[in-house]
Amino acid sequence: MFIDLARAARIEQGEAALARAVADGVAAGGGVVAVDPIAGGYAVLARPGLPTNKVAGCGFADPLDLDALAAIEATWWARGEPVRFELATLAAPSMHRALAGRGYLLDGFEHVLVRRLGPADAHAEAAAGVTVEEVTPATAADWLRVSVDGFGHPDGASPLDAPIPTDVLATIFTDLAAAALPRYLARVAGVPAGIASARYADGVVQLCGAATAPAFRRRGVQRALLTARLAHAVAAGCELAVVTTSPASQSQANVMRVGFALGYARAVWLRPAP
Repeated sequence: MFIDLARAARIEQGEAALARAVADGVAAGGGVVAVDPIAGGYAVLARPGLPTNKVAGCGFADPLDLDALAAIEATWWARGEPVRFELATLAAPSMHRALAGRGYLLDGFEHVLVRRLGPADAHAEAAAGVTVEEVTPATAADWLRVSVDGFGHPDGASPLDAPIPTDVLATIFTDLAAAALPRYLARVAGVPAGIASARYADGVVQLCGAATAPAFRRRGVQRALLTARLAHAVAAGCELAVVTTSPASQSQANVMRVGFALGYARAVWLRPAP
């Protein structure tokens, strides 16, 4: 579907809000976080090494304040963290030029796929033998275990996939759990098999953090998690569903099979500490 600047800005603001939610969870657990407004978005540093450490939501409204950016860079570098911008290709070109001129390096791309929601999404059925439930305190340990198992074993469908150490994954998903986002656990014949999470706000559902344990792949687990979240999104009044994937990944192929289309890309700009 066609994504105009207004929709892109709304999606990018949601991405920034998602990162802030993770930072709020880290802060609630006693962690030291830094959340600073910049160029219409936010710079969010929750814990060194987390993938949710990013500058997001920029390039659609306010210009880039170089003094504010210098202060953010100093804060991040003091904690050993490179500054990472995720900047939509629909953001103002001046933002991309400013980062390049400041010494930021292009580190990669992400694909943002979008799909309209309709009444049919409220009644989609999962594959036989697969059930999906919202995570409760009683199933939180199962959710964390499957998260680490699934993301610790990339399916190899993308040349950009790389394994992440188990201890890092455990920290990432513990922080995601503390962010108070809705989380889901899929079961195959009653056995925990897949996980996912989502954020529902401003008419948009952001689908995030989905993985399947290696032993249960190719059995409809991810499709079941997807349809469950889309049904919840319709009930919450969302009109758009959004998912971010690595280019040429199995995740991108999976969501395109169920109607998602590429809306735009994000350029990932990185500036390590000098």
